[in-house]
Amino acid sequence: MKKGTEQEEQGAPLAAGLHAWYAENHRVLPWRGITDAYRIWISEIILQQTRVVQGFEYYNRFISRFPDVRSLAAADDDEVMKLWQGLGYYSRARNLLTAARQVVERFGGEFPATYEGIRSLQGIGDYTAAAVASFAYGLPHAVVDGNVYRVLSRIYGIDTPIDTTEGRKLFAALADELLDRKDPGGYNQALMEFGALYCVPRSPQCGRCIFADRCMALATHRVEELPVKQGKTVVKPRYFNYFYVRQGGDTWIRRREGRDIWRNLYELPLIETDEEQGLDDLQRSGIWAELFHGAGQVGVSSQVYSCKHVLSHRIIHARFYMVETEFAPDMTGYMKIPVERLGDYAVSRLTESFLEKLSMNYPSLF
Repeated sequence: MKKGTEQEEQGAPLAAGLHAWYAENHRVLPWRGITDAYRIWISEIILQQTRVVQGFEYYNRFISRFPDVRSLAAADDDEVMKLWQGLGYYSRARNLLTAARQVVERFGGEFPATYEGIRSLQGIGDYTAAAVASFAYGLPHAVVDGNVYRVLSRIYGIDTPIDTTEGRKLFAALADELLDRKDPGGYNQALMEFGALYCVPRSPQCGRCIFADRCMALATHRVEELPVKQGKTVVKPRYFNYFYVRQGGDTWIRRREGRDIWRNLYELPLIETDEEQGLDDLQRSGIWAELFHGAGQVGVSSQVYSCKHVLSHRIIHARFYMVETEFAPDMTGYMKIPVERLGDYAVSRLTESFLEKLSMNYPSLF
């Protein structure tokens, strides 16, 4: 990449076009047009792996409950996870809490105002640090997200895979070279918005594109091919058998620990198997005996809720059984709670979907 005059000639027209386009076409969103680093950070974390239409309400609820970094840092872990319920990728919520506490402990409760300080917080990578630094403080750091990869790879006809070290370095350098240093925050937002609304993955609006006359992908009929990804995610199937256990007015749940999916969320009693198994096989297992030790007569409903739940690296084949027991089972590792308190605990979207269906079909169970 050449610097100096060539950079100005190449970068200025791109920036000018984006600024003009953004002024006419941008979406009005609550985290735009503000310089509050905390709120910008919250919006960026929520919008990772989440569509704007879904993230909008979560953002409003989150900011209403935790209006500043100190209130978030002082929050109860379970309350934050419950507020996050349904958004998925729950490590984001855990990282938010840790980072908020780091801001209080290391920065005196003031959100850091340098790229390095922002980048040092838990769960914040290069993209998020650049976004907060440029949006909140006007610092000259270029953002590179999926939208940016797509726009730049098409305009410049770059077929270097974006999921390689070479590709990441190349696009980071190009984005930095093209950055409008007079208004880095506005430029970054315009570039991402253009990718989100016009230069979309499938059926982009090339006929209305402000860069149609210079887009290498359009000129060479490669719009649908770019950007290029080298690797494919290996998706592993898992088989979860859940039991909604009732004894009197009580049920049982546990908090998921370790480094597995849905850490810190609550779940119903579970038997995970290596392959799909029927109820007879489950009842003959040692885990069944441990779960229902001391339960006396155990009745399992013939109504079973089954579904396939797709995550980024996993496909969960789930079955939910309704169980009534004569006595309270020992349920080692689980805690007994009144049924009416089940909604107080954050659960995965998979479990939430089951409970929603159950409450509609069997309201007397709640």
